[in-house]
Amino acid sequence: MTFSHDTSNQRTLDPRTKLFLLLAANLMLFFHVSVITQIIMVVLFLIPLAVAGRWKLTMNFALTYATLTGLGFLDPEALGLPWLHVVSAVAVGCTMMLPCFITGAYAFTTTSPSAFICAMRRMHAPESVVIPCVVVIRFFPTIAEDYRQIRNAMALRGIAAGGWGLVHHPAQSLEYILIPLLMNATNVAQDLSVAALTKGLGRKGEHTSRTEIHMRIVDWLMMIAVMVSLALDIAGVIR
Repeated sequence: MTFSHDTSNQRTLDPRTKLFLLLAANLMLFFHVSVITQIIMVVLFLIPLAVAGRWKLTMNFALTYATLTGLGFLDPEALGLPWLHVVSAVAVGCTMMLPCFITGAYAFTTTSPSAFICAMRRMHAPESVVIPCVVVIRFFPTIAEDYRQIRNAMALRGIAAGGWGLVHHPAQSLEYILIPLLMNATNVAQDLSVAALTKGLGRKGEHTSRTEIHMRIVDWLMMIAVMVSLALDIAGVIR
């Protein structure tokens, strides 16, 4: 078999680095890092997303994080608005979870199934783990495409048309969107599992791949920067 480099992902990090960033984001939530560390880590997470060309997604995450962080710093007592305690608490909770969404979005939107499979096998992950992960990677884009088709079909019939149509007509949205989408999700998951097994992903023995992945200097630098920031916060250096 002839091997070739995955030239489509030259501007993205190695899939193993992406998994490490996702793990680091979850560790941030577990250790409840300080705001300074959180800001540093979010910037580190947004840089690869921007480099990969996902500018709109990067700006949306950055603006959302900045807004939530600002709401978390509100002083309800000084403003004389006690109900802001609820807003501030919700904002802080969402801010803590946002790094997980950023790294997850980066990993899912910039990693092809073949590159992910190659990375998992480099880490000697069992096939019982590889196959479900590949199914999940392909599941969400397929469901998103089904959702767009359902919305287009509803728009042609004048049902819940427009961006606010789902809010104005919740009953119709439940009947014509959510129920068909949930019913189709089971079939999609089953079809993707069968397709993965048909391609030989569950076959025992040594597997080959046309996709080659390599840990580059930028991957190691990113992992070191994330580890150092997290370690300094856990050690109490950054407060």
